[in-house]
Amino acid sequence: MIIYGKQIVLYVLEKHSDLIEEVFLSKEIDSKLFSRFAKLNKKIHRVDNQKAQALAKGGNHQGMILKLSEFNYTPLKDIKNMNFIVVLDGLTDVGNIGAIARTAYSLGVEGLIASNIKTVNNSGTIRTSAGALLDLPFCLHPRSVDLASELIDAGFTLIGATMDGVDLKKYGKIEKTDKVALFLGNEGEGISPKVVKKLDLKVSIKMEQEFDSLNVSAAAAILIYNLKR
Repeated sequence: MIIYGKQIVLYVLEKHSDLIEEVFLSKEIDSKLFSRFAKLNKKIHRVDNQKAQALAKGGNHQGMILKLSEFNYTPLKDIKNMNFIVVLDGLTDVGNIGAIARTAYSLGVEGLIASNIKTVNNSGTIRTSAGALLDLPFCLHPRSVDLASELIDAGFTLIGATMDGVDLKKYGKIEKTDKVALFLGNEGEGISPKVVKKLDLKVSIKMEQEFDSLNVSAAAAILIYNLKR
């Protein structure tokens, strides 16, 4: 798995150096930083910009690229033992998944599940999450409706973000001991209709203007913050 860009590379070097398999540099870096890479005892490649661009698939690599060991997903059985989790129903956009992961980790969400999709661009999602996805338990599940049933059986209360839900301001915060799964749908179709039927509570964010400008990652931040406050 390839990641690139100064911020995420430095984060991995600081927090997850055990994941690094190879280092690719297309620019000169500070000698102290180079020494930190050298101490890993991994291959360090000096590459030209053309090679770097190919590795980053045209992305802004800023002269730093890492090859990491493959990403390990968290088993669902482990997620079921948590209290507050977020479920992404049918989200595929790397930027949104990464942004939600970053918010979720920062605000104390214990686990994240991407459902109704078969695969995720792990490299891109880790990058857009600024590395948070390496610290936040992350699970994939192929069918949201089956996942909802499993979570109910595991004792979770299912809360979903919908356009016709209760105003979030009228709903109190969740307690640390509550088992809650917050479902977020994709921007086109929202939460799957079969999942909506299984929700214990539908919530929404009341707008002051007749203009729904929130994308799913912005809505996720507001919902998580208010539920956790």
